[in-house]
Amino acid sequence: MHNTLHDTLVSAIRNIPDYPKPGIMFRDITTLLGNARAFRRAIDELVHPYAGSKIDKIAGIEARGFILGGAMAHQLSAGFIPIRKKGKLPHETVRVAYSLEYGLDEMEMHKDAVVPGEKVILVDDLIATGGTAEGAVKLLRQMGAEIVAACFVIDLPELGGRAKLEALDVPVRTLVAFEGH
Repeated sequence: MHNTLHDTLVSAIRNIPDYPKPGIMFRDITTLLGNARAFRRAIDELVHPYAGSKIDKIAGIEARGFILGGAMAHQLSAGFIPIRKKGKLPHETVRVAYSLEYGLDEMEMHKDAVVPGEKVILVDDLIATGGTAEGAVKLLRQMGAEIVAACFVIDLPELGGRAKLEALDVPVRTLVAFEGH
């Protein structure tokens, strides 16, 4: 008997209560990454709608987006763009501020990472409030990228991130949803 995609992924994600603070249920994908079958199924499902399409780049948000994005880029024969916290990239960068739960932070990418008009898929492990992903979309668009989609393994729908990206006309693909925070 084959497990459904949902069952395979949910059973491979570790839930850590009260992390990083009381009342938060942290959804840890490191256990999914360590499970070869679950990792392969997640990547296959994330890339499936875009197979055969001309995708130029996958942009991954630090750090789990690097792991997922690298695998997706390989399967789609696309390049990879690391989107990092301020000060981590060695060459000339472009930067955007984005909202966190309590304040602002900044992320950046290399100025030459994308050519105007390139088709890009944004990827990270989880969409919650959407502040980080929204910042990444703005950064990529500032450099002329055409955002084909934003892909995440996990959606926390109650926090509204998906709606925030869809309001920017970015199609959102998620594999599993968890209620709560």
